[in-house]
Amino acid sequence: VQLQASGGGLVQAGGSLRLSCAASGRTISSYNTGWFRQAPGKEREFVAGIRWSGGRPYYADFVKGRFTSSRDNAKNTVYLQMNSLEPEDTAAYYCAAAPRSTILSQLRYSKEYDYWGQGTLVTVSS
Repeated sequence: VQLQASGGGLVQAGGSLRLSCAASGRTISSYNTGWFRQAPGKEREFVAGIRWSGGRPYYADFVKGRFTSSRDNAKNTVYLQMNSLEPEDTAAYYCAAAPRSTILSQLRYSKEYDYWGQGTLVTVSS
């Protein structure tokens, strides 16, 4: 499967963005999916994960209710709605796909993923 992330951009602190990750080659319903981010000079970190069937996502602690992960299998797309953005959220955001057998809590580990999209850059100004 190929993954194409989009929706990044420049936003002021307190603003919102919605990232999309469109799948091609195979249906996204064949995979659990996750979002990761990597800020300049920092390691990549987990943001959110969601099962292939939807349901309650799993979030990193720093999300603090600000982000919502969702998916629309009919559109072959997963989303990350980001509200109340902070300058510390500035990073390249990546979507990734993991086997359906991966349990939800394990989606926080990048090693669980077989496919990665290119990043989409989010810049939050203060």
